Amino acid sequence: SEPTNPRKISFIKIAGNVDISVKDNFLYADSLTDLIVLDISDLENIQIVNRLEDVLRDNVVWPAEAEIFEWENIDYENEILVGWEVVSERRRVQDVEQRFVDLALAEANDAGNTGQGGSLARFKIVGDYLYAVDSHTINVFGISDLANPQDMEDVYAGFDIETIFNSGDHLFLGSMRGMYIYDITTPETPTFVSEFQHGTACDPVVVDGDYAYVTLRGGNNCGALESGLFIVDISTIMAPELKTIYPMDEPFGLGVKDEKLFICDGASGLKVYDKTNVDELVLLDHFEDIVTFDVIPLEDHLLMVGEEVLYQYEYLPTGINLLSSLDLD
Repeated sequence: SEPTNPRKISFIKIAGNVDISVKDNFLYADSLTDLIVLDISDLENIQIVNRLEDVLRDNVVWPAEAEIFEWENIDYENEILVGWEVVSERRRVQDVEQRFVDLALAEANDAGNTGQGGSLARFKIVGDYLYAVDSHTINVFGISDLANPQDMEDVYAGFDIETIFNSGDHLFLGSMRGMYIYDITTPETPTFVSEFQHGTACDPVVVDGDYAYVTLRGGNNCGALESGLFIVDISTIMAPELKTIYPMDEPFGLGVKDEKLFICDGASGLKVYDKTNVDELVLLDHFEDIVTFDVIPLEDHLLMVGEEVLYQYEYLPTGINLLSSLDLD
């Protein structure tokens, strides 16, 4: 409520949680394969009011007990894999936490009664429906009765789905293989419209007007070698087309507010562009000495999640200005 002086109020411990979304006084969260509902009307006394068990069946990404496979460097152009050996070893969480950062979700209250998620979100509330994506599926829940969500028919959406974004009557799904567009005119039954394929890379997406902005991050377990910002023309929603590409270092989340485009370029910092002309983006600001993951452009200021730090910025005509930072550890 006071961007220049943020305060820690409470902490909610949820086993196996990756994503959250908020509407009115209720918070929805995944807990491994369960969907739980919490009453947050009293932040001093947050209560679980409902739990839908085993409704997010493909939602488990890497629980603490899971095996994570590391592949040695392979020259895919000149070598053929004919065998392998699996070796078990214990590692510190810090050694593999980059994988979980890829799935981070920043969630905050914006104007209105529904929380606004970041571009890395896997939960999205639109009207009386909650859409939760896992690696293959759009899980649909009716939330007209906020405390008692109804598990509806799941929609198969493909492979390696990572993020979800809403614009008007469409959902935009970011995956490691491309961007998928679904129509939600009939909200309980998302219907496939079209797709834009880009190869294999980690892929959050946001939409503004006739363009979708997609960051692709290579050089890691996402599969691709190159990183960049892809701007896709979606003026013809049935046939999205690549407009232009801008090179980036290791982009994660991104956001738009009016004519400003915010890109979290990992260890290369936060970049702010004027996107008035998408063919010639103009760099307005570059905050280089921070590690950045995702942004939420609120109406009056910008939230940015860094490496265990929450930053808040005010909008300026020619860029942004830091208001505060808060350690999250």
